[in-house]
Amino acid sequence: MTKIPLEGGNLDGLFIIIVLIMIGPAVLFMIIGALLLAKKNKKAGKIFFILAGVYLLISFGVCGSMMFAP
Repeated sequence: MTKIPLEGGNLDGLFIIIVLIMIGPAVLFMIIGALLLAKKNKKAGKIFFILAGVYLLISFGVCGSMMFAP
């Protein structure tokens, strides 16, 4: 009977992908918001900054709890 190893190998790539999913869209929203603020569309720019903040708050809460749970 063979034993199945319970430990995974090197999971650095998975960690990087999860961090990119957590931070990537928020950075994109912030860039779009900055471009809209520069083009004098202040209301839409503020909305994109708020969306970036909400996305960061939710992603760090949900993904962070999955990454660092025992």
